Amino acid sequence: MSYRTTRQSDPELRFSDTELRDLAIAWLTLSVAFALLFAPVHRGGSVGTFVTMVGLSLVTVGVAFLLHEIAHKVVAIEHGQLAEFRADYQMLFLAIMGALVGFLFAAPGAVYHRGQVTQRENGLIALAGPVTNLLLALLFLPLVIFPEPFGTIGQMGIWINLFLAAFNMIPFGPLDGKSVLEWHKGIFALVFVPSVLLAAYVVLFVGPFG
Repeated sequence: MSYRTTRQSDPELRFSDTELRDLAIAWLTLSVAFALLFAPVHRGGSVGTFVTMVGLSLVTVGVAFLLHEIAHKVVAIEHGQLAEFRADYQMLFLAIMGALVGFLFAAPGAVYHRGQVTQRENGLIALAGPVTNLLLALLFLPLVIFPEPFGTIGQMGIWINLFLAAFNMIPFGPLDGKSVLEWHKGIFALVFVPSVLLAAYVVLFVGPFG
C-alpha cells in the first residue's frame, strides 16, 4: 500500500531505523496472522503445526510483503519522492483479530511518499506493489513440484501473493487500487480483474497447501 503527502524533499534511497523497525513488526505480525488463518491453534489445532506455519509464513509472507512495500518505495524514489514505510498498528491488531475469526484484513501500513507527482506517477507507484506480488506468484509456481518443505512454500507463496495482489487492488480507501483507478481505468481493469479471478480460484478451490 502507498500513500501520498505533499512536502517536497530531496529523494534518497535509504532505510531509517524507524522504517526498518516498522517493516520488521509488520512482517512478524502478518506472518503470525497468516499462521493463525492456516493453522488455527486457538481452535484446537496442533501447537507444533502452528509453530511450523509461523516459520513458513515468515518466509512466504516476508517475501510477499517486504517486496511489495519495497517496490512502492523504489518506484516512488525513481519519481523524485522521499519515501518510507510506516506500520499501522491499529490495522496490525485488526489483522490478528480477523485471523482469529477466519478472515484476514491485510493492510499493515503504507509507504508514505512526499514530493510533487502527477496522477500518472502516483498511479505507477501504487501499481508497483500488486504487480510485484503477481510476478512473485509466478516465481513461486515452480516450487510446487519439489518435495517438502519446498512444495508447501511454493503453494503458500502463490496463495499469499495472489491474495495480496487482489486485496491491494480493491479501489477503496488507502488501498493501491484506488490510486490506479483514478489514474487509468483500463490499466486498473487489466490488473484488477485477473488478480481477483486468480485469487478467488486459489482461495476457494486450491487453498494454501494445494
